[in-house]
Amino acid sequence: MEFLADYAGFLAKTLTLVVAILVVLGAIAALRSRGRGKAEGHLEVHKLNDFYKGLHQRLEQVVLDKARLKQLRKQEAKLAKAAKKAGEHKPRVFVLDFDGDIKASATEHLRHEITAVLGMATPKDEVVLRLESGGGMVHSYGLAASQLARIRQAGVPLTVCVDKVAASGGYMMACIGDKVISAPFAVLGSIGVVAQLPNVHRLLKKHDVDFEVLTAGEYKRTLTIFGENTRKGREKFQEDLETTHRLFKNFVAHYRPQLSIDEVATGEVWLGQAALGKKLVDELKTSDEYLAERAKSAELFQLRYVEKKTLQERIGLAASVAMDRLLLNWLGRLNQRFW
Repeated sequence: MEFLADYAGFLAKTLTLVVAILVVLGAIAALRSRGRGKAEGHLEVHKLNDFYKGLHQRLEQVVLDKARLKQLRKQEAKLAKAAKKAGEHKPRVFVLDFDGDIKASATEHLRHEITAVLGMATPKDEVVLRLESGGGMVHSYGLAASQLARIRQAGVPLTVCVDKVAASGGYMMACIGDKVISAPFAVLGSIGVVAQLPNVHRLLKKHDVDFEVLTAGEYKRTLTIFGENTRKGREKFQEDLETTHRLFKNFVAHYRPQLSIDEVATGEVWLGQAALGKKLVDELKTSDEYLAERAKSAELFQLRYVEKKTLQERIGLAASVAMDRLLLNWLGRLNQRFW
C-alpha cells in the first residue's frame, strides 16, 4: 500500500507537469495558427500493381534459382514490350477506402476522392470501395451514400468490398454498388433505425428539482432527457422512426431490386455466407483476393485524400497518444504486481 501511495503521488506530479507543458505548447500553437485558414489537403495516389508486383518478385528472388529467375524476367520483359507495341491500354481501377465511425467522419475525405476520380474515370474503368462501418447517424451516412451515388450516376461501375462489417448506415452505402463482395464472415444488414435516450425526470422530481422545456411548435421536442415525456410525444417519436425506416427500405430496394426488402429490413444482421443467400451480397471474396485478381488485367490506383494537420492539431494528437500510453503502462504495471 505504501508503494501504491508513493507511485500515485509520483504519477500525479508527472501528469501535472505533462498537462502544464501541453497547455503552454497549445497556447503557442494557437497564437501561431491564429488568422490562418483551415489547412489544405492533397490527394495521394499509389499504383497498387507495383505493390503486388513487388510482393511476387521478392518471393521469386528467394524461391527460384538464378537461371529460372533470369528466364522469368526475360519473359516478363518480352510480354511488356509486345503489349506496348500493340498499344494495349488496360482498364483502370480506382481504389478508395472508407472506415466509418458513428458520425461518418471519413465522408469529408471520400467526397474529395470521388470528385478527383470522376474528373477522369469513364464507364470502361471501375471504382472499388473497401468499406468498413457499423453505421451511425442517419444524416451523416445519408451524405456518405449520396457521394457514392455520384459514381453510379456518372455511369462508372462501382464495386463495394466488405471484409468485416457493413451494417445499418454502412449497408446503406454498400447497397449502392453495382456489385457487393463480402468476406465469408463479414457482418451485413441491420436495415433498421434505432434511437434511445435516458430520462432522469423522476430522479429530479424526487429531489424537488424542476426542469422547464419551452418550445414553439407542437413537436419541436417529443422526448427529452430531463423533462416529463408524454404518450403523445412517444407516439410522434415512434412515427418519425417509422418514416425514417421506410425511407431506408426504399433506398435499399432502389439499388438492390433483387432483394426481398421486407424479409431483410428487420434490423437483423447476417454473416457473409447467409447474406449471400439473402442477396444482400453478390459474391464471397476478400478485398485482397479481388484486387489481386484485378491487378492481373487492370491498372490499380489507390487514392487517399490527406489533410495537413496544423501544429495545434499535431500537438493534440501527440498528447492523446502520450496519455493513452501512460495509462496503459500504469495499468500494465498494476496488473503485473497484483496478478
